[in-house]
Amino acid sequence: MRIVGGRLKGIQFHAPAKLPVRPTTDMAKEALFNILLNSYDFDECKILDLFTGTGNISIEFASRDAQSITSVDKHPACVAWLKSVKEKHQLNTIAIRKADVFKFLAQSTEKYDIIFADPPYDLPNIPLLPQLVHQHQLLNENGVLVVEHPSMLKLDQQPGYTETRKYGYSSFSFFKS
Repeated sequence: MRIVGGRLKGIQFHAPAKLPVRPTTDMAKEALFNILLNSYDFDECKILDLFTGTGNISIEFASRDAQSITSVDKHPACVAWLKSVKEKHQLNTIAIRKADVFKFLAQSTEKYDIIFADPPYDLPNIPLLPQLVHQHQLLNENGVLVVEHPSMLKLDQQPGYTETRKYGYSSFSFFKS
């Protein structure tokens, strides 16, 4: 994975092959950040990165000086990898939580400006993500939830849905508060 913007732009990370992940492609990630940069000043944003995996998205936000990033994943190897990258590159704005994402959302009392979720594509309850974020009011005013999902999955009936952008097999669906 390569960082596509900010102070770490161009740095390549080689996560261990054993991690249970499917990182967001550079092309899709660059498109996503172009969309978000049109609406948000990252240095004023609280970010929540769900199913963080390699930390690809969290590192990208940190590279672009996001105010704070909370990265959530339940896999110990993913958490350990992101901790090592955080320490090596002094990414102090990243807070890493080892937790089940659905339990984390149900118990969270924080509000965020941007929530990004990249669940495993075979996860049957992906549509539950926008429902939980909406139900627990986890977005600040004008906040956005972005769910990366297989393009064949339609999330347009979920609360707060605004649009879907397709990038081959993957799509980003956007939800507002």
